[in-house]
Amino acid sequence: MRLVGPAGEQVGVVRIEDALRLAAESDLDLVEVAPTAKPPVCKLMDFGKYKYEAAVKAREARKNQTNTVLKEIRFRLKIDTHDYETKRGHALRFLGAGDKVKAMIQFRGREQQRPEMGIRLLQKFAAEVAEVGVIESSPRIDGRNMVMVIASLEEQG
Repeated sequence: MRLVGPAGEQVGVVRIEDALRLAAESDLDLVEVAPTAKPPVCKLMDFGKYKYEAAVKAREARKNQTNTVLKEIRFRLKIDTHDYETKRGHALRFLGAGDKVKAMIQFRGREQQRPEMGIRLLQKFAAEVAEVGVIESSPRIDGRNMVMVIASLEEQG
């Protein structure tokens, strides 16, 4: 087997018994790094320390990872201006925090015959939150609802 020392230096090709003896003398573990290589490559290392450092790296990577949440905002077609402003404010806050916003218009009764009014309202909404969000999926009809997803600009880039 090919043996690599604890500092990464090449020891050379040695017998397994010699490698195990070197590991015991230096109070380190003999770890097989590349079993498919010809000859197989082993390294002298403190395996407990290696596992600990790998766990610390994984923890750091998880800490830097952000998870986005899909927040839902529901409108009615005949929404009052103040109610609309409030919903827009919520959407701006959600998008500023890096979440996605699912804007949904609920149609009732005869309102279902006028989907273009819903599209107009959702386009107006998207234009007003354009400084912090971008349309991810354009308005589409889903049963009695019209749905549009807006993604945060922070998440995009």
